This record gives sequence, C-alpha cells and structure tokens, in this order.
Amino acid sequence: MPPSAVVLGEALVDLLEQPDGSFRPAVGGAPLNVAVGLARLGTPTQLVTGVGTDPFAASVLDLLVGSGVSPVAVAAVPGPTPLAVASFQGVEPSFSFYGSLPIPALDPAAVAAASVLYCGSIALLSPFVEVARAAWAIPGPQRVFDPNLRPFLLEPFGADRVRDIVEEFAASADLLKLSDADARLLYPELSPISTALRLRSLGARTVVVTLGAAGAVLLRPDRGARPSAMVDSAIHSTDTVIGLPTYSGPVVDTTGCGDSVSAALMHCLAAGLPDEDAAWISAVQYALRVAAYVAARPGGAVAMPWPADVPLAA
Repeated sequence: MPPSAVVLGEALVDLLEQPDGSFRPAVGGAPLNVAVGLARLGTPTQLVTGVGTDPFAASVLDLLVGSGVSPVAVAAVPGPTPLAVASFQGVEPSFSFYGSLPIPALDPAAVAAASVLYCGSIALLSPFVEVARAAWAIPGPQRVFDPNLRPFLLEPFGADRVRDIVEEFAASADLLKLSDADARLLYPELSPISTALRLRSLGARTVVVTLGAAGAVLLRPDRGARPSAMVDSAIHSTDTVIGLPTYSGPVVDTTGCGDSVSAALMHCLAAGLPDEDAAWISAVQYALRVAAYVAARPGGAVAMPWPADVPLAA
C-alpha cells in the first residue's frame, strides 16, 4: 500500500498585516498548512476538517485541491470561515483568532490505512478533542503530535487542562514536534529542551524542538546524551540530544515554518524513515531546508514547496 497521511484539524483564512496597514487574506491554519506541505512534497493526504459556506470557503478548497490534498474528508459546515488576524513585529506573526467550525466524523478505515496521522492545535480543545482521541486510538498509522499552542487556546480552557491533554497525546506519539514557543507556554519554568525531555519521558518516541533561527534539537531514546551548544548545560539525561543548525537564507515571513517542519518529517516517516539516529538527523536537516524555503516567502500554506523547490543539502 502506498504511503499516505491523515491530518486532523482546522482550516481557516489568515488576514496578514501589510506594511501599509491593510490586511491580505491567505488560506491557512496549522493542520491545513501541514496537509498542503505533505501533499506538495508527494505524500497523498486527507485533511479532516470543516469549511464554511462563505466566499472564503472556495479559496480554501481551491488551495487544497490544487496542492493535491484529497477533499473527501472536508465537510461543508453552515457559517463563516474562521479567521486568524496576523500582525507582525518584524517577521514573527502574532495571531488573534475569530470563530471555529466542528471537525467532521472520522472514517476509521482511512485512518487505519494511513502511514501517518497528525493531531494538534484546535483538535486539542473540547469538543474537538473527542474526535482527535478517536483517531489516536485507531491502530495502524504512526502518530505525529504538534500541539501548536497559542495563548488563546489556553485562556478559555485553562493552562492546566491544556497541559494535561498535551501530555496525554505526547505519551503515545511516535513523533512529538514542539516549537520553543509551545514549550514556554506549557512549562514557563522550564527551558524548551527540559520541556521536551519531560514530554519524551512520558512515552514519546522521538521529539523535535524547533528554535527559530537557532535551528532545532532532536531527542532520541536512551542512546547516550550528546553535548550541544543549543542544549541547557544543566540537563542530565540518558536521551540522545542533538542540536542541528538552521539552513541559512533570507527570512521574509515565518508563518507556517513550524508546520512545514511537521509536514517534511511526516513525509519522511510515510516514506519509511528508519528508526535510527542518523536517519532522523538527515530528516530534520531536510525539514529545516523546507522551512527555509517557506521563510523566504510570504504566507503559510501558499509558501509550501514542491519537491523541486527544496534547497539541496550543502
């Protein structure tokens, strides 16, 4: 059976602040970004999501279909498409979110047949989390978890509740992908790498922490710690901890960069990534090259590369 992916979560429209103070609409949402990234890289992908019935919905569907994402699990839901207003301090976006739509029911057979399954973002919140739990419980795919937290996710539900759900999904993840911002929201008292070590200790097989311009850190099971300038010198763990530098290039807009890392790593997993440190190092380096391509272009989903666009390794 050919490799495939199922991505669970929201599709929305980003309103991106422009230098003149206006806002440019662009299709987005972390799970949608991941689905588009996966499909463009060559992994057949279903996005399980709801779309509205306003004019923005056509833009969402056009981008999905044009990128090769299967629309079979996209359900039309009466109401407006959710919006995320992105304002910028430099190249880093700050989001305000408006509205949400329900995630449709799962096709268990499609999830069971998939090579990889992705959950994160709004799928962690009630009532959507029950759909995510149902998907997570289906045997078959490798489970990829990216919490992709924003402060608005924590406020109505409480930081403790969200932290409990993150720990629940992380405990059975084959891959946990975190950003340094995720880590600081989850455990403000810990460094991002200490947070990753804590979550890996719950059961996550492999953890990748993205650090923006500083690159990424890869945590692997019980193979003897490796020193890295990126890792807190106070950490003492038997995990393998490997710091990897970012791929250099111009930075125009970081929207979607973390999602592109998730997509690239899932693409590697779906293709049969060996469970070996060297293979994972290569996969993270590839993901950082994908992210560099996205960072050099405005927007999120629209900036996801096709295979020929990915920079070659130096």
